[in-house]
Amino acid sequence: MKKKDIDSLRKVLEEEKKRIYRHLEEISESSVADLETPSGDSVDLASLEINQNSLAKIGKREQNHLKKIEAALQKMEDGTFGECESCGEQISVARLMARPVAQLCIDCKTEQENEERKYSDRASDADNEGFPEESEEL
Repeated sequence: MKKKDIDSLRKVLEEEKKRIYRHLEEISESSVADLETPSGDSVDLASLEINQNSLAKIGKREQNHLKKIEAALQKMEDGTFGECESCGEQISVARLMARPVAQLCIDCKTEQENEERKYSDRASDADNEGFPEESEEL
């Protein structure tokens, strides 16, 4: 991979990292403010709880993304950025431009998703065992 591509991707990752930190800070401030002034009836309190849960999920998702960004930046430092963690081949620059935190080449990612889909389909089939198909009459 060319140095200019890595530098460009490093800049994208650093900007995304800053954006996430700002957003997490905003979420935290909003959450604290909401909790400091609880008021209203039970519906308002239930709504506040749902909002808090949603913010927690968003925060967790963004923290996971931050870990991936940190890992990608570390790989840049180590000189291993852009190597597929499964097969060791280079991940295409186009894929990295679209998703700079990609850990797998497109072929390995497709294979991983197909395997996940198989297990998901098997679990779904197991859940429906013993129940008539929708097309069958009851």
